[in-house]
Amino acid sequence: MKTTITQTIDNHADRFIAISSFIGANPELGHEEFQASDRLTEELVYHGFHVERGVLDIATSFIATYDSGKAGPIVAFLAEYDALPDLGHACGHHLICMMSIGAAIGLKSVIDETGGSIRVYGTPAEETKGAKVPMAAAGLFKDVDIALMAHPYYTYEKSGESLAMDAIQYEFFGRSAHAAAQPYEGVNALDAVLQLFNSINALRQQTKSDARIHGIISEGGKAPNIIPDYAVAQFYVRSASRTYTNELVQKVLHCAEGAALQTGCTLKTSFYEYSYDELRTNETLSAVFTDQLLAMGIDPKEIEVGKDHGSLDLGNVSTQCPTIHPFVKVVDERHMLHTKEFRDLALQEPALNAMIFAAKLLAFTAYEVLASPELLSRIKAEFAAAKK
Repeated sequence: MKTTITQTIDNHADRFIAISSFIGANPELGHEEFQASDRLTEELVYHGFHVERGVLDIATSFIATYDSGKAGPIVAFLAEYDALPDLGHACGHHLICMMSIGAAIGLKSVIDETGGSIRVYGTPAEETKGAKVPMAAAGLFKDVDIALMAHPYYTYEKSGESLAMDAIQYEFFGRSAHAAAQPYEGVNALDAVLQLFNSINALRQQTKSDARIHGIISEGGKAPNIIPDYAVAQFYVRSASRTYTNELVQKVLHCAEGAALQTGCTLKTSFYEYSYDELRTNETLSAVFTDQLLAMGIDPKEIEVGKDHGSLDLGNVSTQCPTIHPFVKVVDERHMLHTKEFRDLALQEPALNAMIFAAKLLAFTAYEVLASPELLSRIKAEFAAAKK
């Protein structure tokens, strides 16, 4: 069966590489990935998948399905294809989407024998308002048995953790006045923002080591001789769990309320991006992926323990079904994600070949689950225990 998967992916590798290269050369920001979405869905239709576009009225999203017609697990592969402002595909999403789609097409070549079905979720805007969040909230992963995706990197890394995150905006409203002639007539909204930052800095001593609170002043006034009547701070509040992140959000809110009270401002808070839950790696499923790496000749010394890489909208998926998010080596130089250096190397032939390799790893992992009801039972038992 794995030979069939390998041959299928290899037979179409040139097509997959061409699509990835096109997306890499034509970066589109989140919710603007129209060319990428079109190319990806056209390829899935070509290979016999039924495609639903514009899921949940998200224009560039899609769900592609192939059903064997036989009872069996539902395997989900997740595709990301948004780029970064100014940097383009410096996070390698042009590789991620074809890793998943290549894996789905490879697995399709054997699923008529094993039974089950395949879904490819096209999930826009991972870098900002990740579509996985509303998809998960709508229950679109509730019936999925396993969800898989891989991320390009400069090394191999097991699926690890991510931080739960809330993106919160604090708006302070004061009263303007001439800063030299009648400053006493003003209520300084910028002072409230500065006090908020000071309060958060004082709060840090009383937070757990996994807490991350970081922000910017996005609006701080118009001119130095005018007392600012409006100022805005935007913060990311993160930690290793949704429960503790919720606690932190309340503590930061108290800081903001105190800043408003001290300065005489009024306060308005809002979420300016979606909230992400922590990634809950299914270790049983992750071990299957690692086994495929080893079987393909990767030295175990090259495979690092999973780390925290910030926040992912995939975390919301992992609360609904067993999920993994390993990292696959696509460049030989140690360059971090979201850099020009990584972007440039991720567009070159070695990275594109590594993408094909990753597609096989994902397909092999899914096949192992399809072929073993006992393995799927263990994966589900771990997932159920983690939810308690």
